Amino acid sequence: MPSSPSSTVTFRRVPADFARRTIERFARRLQVEVAQGHPFDCLIAGDAELRRLNLKFLGRDYPTDVLAFPGPWPPAPGPYLGDIAISFPRARAQAGAFGHSPGQEVQILMLHGLLHLLGMDHTTDGGRMARAEKRWRGRLGLPNGLIERVRP
Repeated sequence: MPSSPSSTVTFRRVPADFARRTIERFARRLQVEVAQGHPFDCLIAGDAELRRLNLKFLGRDYPTDVLAFPGPWPPAPGPYLGDIAISFPRARAQAGAFGHSPGQEVQILMLHGLLHLLGMDHTTDGGRMARAEKRWRGRLGLPNGLIERVRP
């Protein structure tokens, strides 16, 4: 049986010393464990690119930390879930504010985006996404995620 396509990570505007291979391995782990083998793609870029994407697709003229663009759901005809875009400058700033590494913050943002690709929406699902994110962060050894940070 052929293996499913691998999730890819594209790095733009990321320091040369950033642990790219660690993030690529994390994306493959998310694909296997969280997405049940369904691939996704992730772009890690600068604020300007996230701002352009946010404006073009959501009509919001400001940069943000993570965006998720689901592919066809349920995945048909292939298993592809969609795309995630992460702002590295925002990830670095948030990591500093919350006391962990930029790599961990990118992983938190990637998990958050993937849960959106899987059809979850923390603004409308009555806590389903928050519970899933907390459970997966525990399994993956990640610090507090986005949803917990904004909850009272």
